[in-house]
Amino acid sequence: MVAITTNDEVSSPDLLLAERHRVGDPHAFDEVYGRFAKMIYNVAYRMSGSVDRSEDLTQEIFIRIFRHLGRFNGRSTLKTWIYRVSLNHCRSRLGRRRLATRSLVEDDAETGVQLAAEDRSPEELTLAQDTGRRIQEALEQVKPVFREAVVLRDLEDLSYEEIAQVLGVRVGTVRSRIARGRDQLREVLERSTP
Repeated sequence: MVAITTNDEVSSPDLLLAERHRVGDPHAFDEVYGRFAKMIYNVAYRMSGSVDRSEDLTQEIFIRIFRHLGRFNGRSTLKTWIYRVSLNHCRSRLGRRRLATRSLVEDDAETGVQLAAEDRSPEELTLAQDTGRRIQEALEQVKPVFREAVVLRDLEDLSYEEIAQVLGVRVGTVRSRIARGRDQLREVLERSTP
């Protein structure tokens, strides 16, 4: 076990975890992986829309986290810092214009994401899948800057404050982006409704 000196700067569990990693504790990164692997994969999957691509992105993101975890300074929670690293990496690898989002009503055994209830009738499932496909197509038409905010709020369930930290903007800007993203989504859906 690596000895860690505790002081006022390194007092939160997140900072202690980063410090343990920085000084070479091999179990520290295992803890980070265990806490955040599913979250990172879900972000990569929703932003890329591809299982293969999201697996590659997840590995790349963890490499980036491994390299930079020792520099985590605690100005945000580790969770929001990791969301920021993940989103920035997806942006740089996929390009802002090519960001996709993941279907809202899909049972995917590979991801463990199950958004359609098992107790629904075949007709209800078909309707939900059609609705999810329409929303997915509409989301892809929403400007990426607004789509990111909507995905983080409505699909990842982050608070406005967490989204502000992830995106590096003010809470008011987050609220505005979410509202504008939802408005754009609504307009696209209304235009596509027969």
